[in-house]
Amino acid sequence: MPQIFDRSSNALARMSLVLTGLIVIALGVTLDQLQRSPWVTRQGQRPDQPVPFSHKHHVQGLGLQCQYCHTSVEKSSYAGIPPTRTCMNCHAQIWTNAQLLEPVRNSWYTGQSIPWIKVHDLPDFVYFNHEIHVNKGIGCETCHGKVDEMPLMYAQNTLQMEWCLNCHRNPAKNLRPTSEIYNMDWDQPGVDKPVWCAAVPNVDGVPTAESVSCTRTDPSGNPAAQASLKPEALFRPVSLTTGDAAQAAPQIPYEKFTSQDELGHYLLKHYNIRTPKDLMSCEVCHR
Repeated sequence: MPQIFDRSSNALARMSLVLTGLIVIALGVTLDQLQRSPWVTRQGQRPDQPVPFSHKHHVQGLGLQCQYCHTSVEKSSYAGIPPTRTCMNCHAQIWTNAQLLEPVRNSWYTGQSIPWIKVHDLPDFVYFNHEIHVNKGIGCETCHGKVDEMPLMYAQNTLQMEWCLNCHRNPAKNLRPTSEIYNMDWDQPGVDKPVWCAAVPNVDGVPTAESVSCTRTDPSGNPAAQASLKPEALFRPVSLTTGDAAQAAPQIPYEKFTSQDELGHYLLKHYNIRTPKDLMSCEVCHR
């Protein structure tokens, strides 16, 4: 019986299998890179807003605090989009006829909200709580980048699950004193720029992060800074006691930190932040 297939068919079959495998691998790599690309994450993109609001002008130029517009960032899961009334607090007095601000004035007159486009828009199935992150030492810059240098707002990070997990596996690398949460110029401690911190015992009903006070001024060089505080003083702001009051209060030592790893693990302990093992439940982020 004559052969149906030529002898070269075996080589062709092997080549086709190898080629199919390479195509599958290339397709997988392409899809992986695609879902991490700005086309999907919108990282670095500046959407066209009804009003070209400049964070650089308002934050860096005018010195507005984040909380002035995002009023609920410390007490809610949402940072909050400022109502038109917040804009009109200033623009009822300045730039009152600017064509650029016509949508703001129209919103004020009609009572209809300005249709802002969300830049940091998480999927509906993801639950993110601003309150817990802000009150546990995560600065605005960590997630949103140098907002004070953005003429037009954009997402600096992907905000994908991989990015979140990288932080939760080692939160110490991003922790900072709660007094520096809104400081866009915060520098991590180093040998030439150490940070001194002290902690008082936790008080019921008070966030644990508020029991820690940090400074870049060496307390040992200032006798007044060695004055002690009672736990209820909570170091916010650090008020120095003198005389009899200082003698009555227990002395609280400061510790010196010359690296972010040292400071981060110190804050990790005193902020009572849960470990990655405590955050393994899916319902922490998915609701």
